[in-house]
Amino acid sequence: MAVVRVGGVDVAYTRKGHGPLVVLVHGAGVDGRMWQPQVEALADEFTVVSWDEPGSGRSGELPPGFGLADFARALAAVIEDVGLGPAQVAGLSWGGTVVLELYRWRPDLVKSLLMVDTYAGWKGSLPPEEVTARVEGARRMLAAPREEFDPTLPGLYAAGPPERFAAVLDAMSRDVRPETMAAQLSLMAEADETDLLPRITVPTLLLWGERDARSPLDVAHAFQAAIPHAELVVIPAVGHMSNLEAPEAFTAAVRTFCRAHV
Repeated sequence: MAVVRVGGVDVAYTRKGHGPLVVLVHGAGVDGRMWQPQVEALADEFTVVSWDEPGSGRSGELPPGFGLADFARALAAVIEDVGLGPAQVAGLSWGGTVVLELYRWRPDLVKSLLMVDTYAGWKGSLPPEEVTARVEGARRMLAAPREEFDPTLPGLYAAGPPERFAAVLDAMSRDVRPETMAAQLSLMAEADETDLLPRITVPTLLLWGERDARSPLDVAHAFQAAIPHAELVVIPAVGHMSNLEAPEAFTAAVRTFCRAHV
């Protein structure tokens, strides 16, 4: 584990393997451990970095008022700390919104983008009534007493959490900090990155679960229509957490794309 201090918070990340740099950015309510199968599989060919964003996993507490641009700056600091030049950067769900904000402010650090089951922010990708329903659902979840707090969002899996990753999923769930999740979901509800999409000039892979109920395929098609020359790969029969529901197919798609754009 390595740590870089940025914006008053210690940001932890793991690094494994050798070769071109691939950076993996996790979603809300989890941490860098969600990328375990990809880190292990891709390290034979790439330098694979997976962070714990501020307020998550082994990183320090989220400072008050920490915004989307602050998350992007923290991610930029990790890429600079690794020191291997521009990275191929993958973000799943909320992580994809953070990655888009990174590209907005530091395109020099991004060699290619991998947008995974993600959004241009909820405001940018979902109907207003759906955003309202999600905000209300988050409010109820976060109002629960600490001993009853369950950070599991609805609709993450097409067929339930994969049994082979049950232990790591349980461990991540126990470690979620309600204050961090509140900040993540609030920022996601207000984010709208759609203005950025037509200005993306790096190679872009859109990698989606066919049965994603949280970021449906029409969101992927909207990304594809907006981002010049974006490539869409759909993984059959899986949902929002496609990297864990079909890790072999997911990793193969990432490897093929990253090889093509080193």
